[in-house]
Amino acid sequence: MLVLVMLLWSGNSIVARAIHEEVPPFTLAFWRWAGASLIVLPATWRYIAADRDIIRRGWPRILLLGILGVGSFNAFFYSGLQFTTASNSLLIQAAVPALVLALNFFIFHSRPRPVQVAGCLVAAAGVLAIIFRRDPAALRAMQFNIGDLLILGAVVVWSLYTVLLRLRPPVNALTFLGLTILIGALAMLPFSLIELQSRAVHLTPGVLAGVAYIIALPSIVAYFMYNRAVEEIGAADAGQVVNLQPLFGALLAILILGEPLHAYHVLGMALILLGIGATMFARATRNATPQD
Repeated sequence: MLVLVMLLWSGNSIVARAIHEEVPPFTLAFWRWAGASLIVLPATWRYIAADRDIIRRGWPRILLLGILGVGSFNAFFYSGLQFTTASNSLLIQAAVPALVLALNFFIFHSRPRPVQVAGCLVAAAGVLAIIFRRDPAALRAMQFNIGDLLILGAVVVWSLYTVLLRLRPPVNALTFLGLTILIGALAMLPFSLIELQSRAVHLTPGVLAGVAYIIALPSIVAYFMYNRAVEEIGAADAGQVVNLQPLFGALLAILILGEPLHAYHVLGMALILLGIGATMFARATRNATPQD
């Protein structure tokens, strides 16, 4: 599930960057979650009704998770893509696995396993190999701006959301999805209304197709699977897989945009897969070992 989630979210980054001049960031975030709400809520309403007692007791946690993982993350992320380059955003998103491990330790005192730390470092080396093309001089050529700070804010918020998912009340997964999507839409509405006072929206068939993709796949399908995956394997191991996004981003650029495949792509992809694979293999081995 996590592999598919990272593929869909890589597509979200490409589409959002492609239409950033036609649709302003808060409006895109509102359309994303309002559209998802119109699809999800009718299908999840009976689950929400069945879980109403649990929702009543746990609504502060649901509200917090919805604001963090849906509202705040998208506000930071789409705003950052207005200003920064794809290379910079990939570099900053590579901090997610390490931040998840650190926040998990400081908030819940969950000490990371050595293989998690090693896997995080190896996968990060793969990300850097793709971004810098095995050329250290590329680091000096990079320029950072306000967009990078916004992407960093998105990374911190997403890492915190991933760690705090363990606080989710014991509601049905569809209940949680429907409620957090609605919270995200309501959180983005006032910002979108203010934004539209100074920026226009330019709709074309391509823009509409991009928005439809963002609503259906990175929002509804990917969020459901990500929440379920974190519930199954935990935040620390799930956070490791986030480094697949730069890998998929490079592959999509090669396949869709016609960019050439270079040796540093192959090296970076191999290191990312090695780092993630080592973590998952160690987890599978540990779970398969009989306990006394």
